[in-house]
Amino acid sequence: MQVRAGIFDSGVGGLTVAEALHRLAPSLPISYLADTAFFPYGNRTAEEVADRALVLARTLIAGGATVIVVACNTASSAALERLRAELTIPVVGMEPPVKPAVERSRSRTVAVLATTGTVSGARLARLTERHSGDATVTTIAMPGLADLVEAGETASERVRTMLSDALRGPVAEGVDEVALGCTHYGFLRPTLAALLPASVEVLDAAEPVARRVLAVMAEAGQDVPAGPPQEVLCYATGDADSFEATIQRLRDGGAALPPLRVLRPVA
Repeated sequence: MQVRAGIFDSGVGGLTVAEALHRLAPSLPISYLADTAFFPYGNRTAEEVADRALVLARTLIAGGATVIVVACNTASSAALERLRAELTIPVVGMEPPVKPAVERSRSRTVAVLATTGTVSGARLARLTERHSGDATVTTIAMPGLADLVEAGETASERVRTMLSDALRGPVAEGVDEVALGCTHYGFLRPTLAALLPASVEVLDAAEPVARRVLAVMAEAGQDVPAGPPQEVLCYATGDADSFEATIQRLRDGGAALPPLRVLRPVA
């Protein structure tokens, strides 16, 4: 059986998941689909996002994907159950790392940074209720932050100001764990580390999700092939040149990215 992981997101954010998956299983063929024509998802209804997610998943399946990774918290919240009901291959979704953040918190005070769509979604509310326990979990909507990352901005003055303003209060209240609820925010870890006290830990879900993908594939009898490291094949539904330019800006800024080959746009 020829296996291939198909990953999609609204833009470049899910490349954090692709990087983790490639690092753990470099010989695994990976296709990455960036839905830049519909970016950002946070401005769309849950129904629109779910409909779009189904189109993207089916596009990846048509390209040979044997497992689908919804590398977007907003799309996972809106579409995960529907994708699992309508598709015949395994589907792995994202969720903000609330549980590990609460488990690791010494102060019992946790902040979750997420898009407006994720903050308003029922999935994050259920997750927080299930795992908060005796901890105080504060969710903070960050409108516009993913847009800056999508443009390749990860350490600009605008980004630093936005993060500082959002986290000043929570840090003063004793937050010691910051959970990232958007895959785009994974590219902001160095900036967050520079802004936050050394006592505050930043968690994202990219590597845990990558490990889950490999476990799900193994359970489904999908063995990762032996062989040399593979390039991640990337497609954008919008302008491919703009997508490549963003990737280059992220690389120039020191972002960890897998070897990528950007192909022509898809519908």
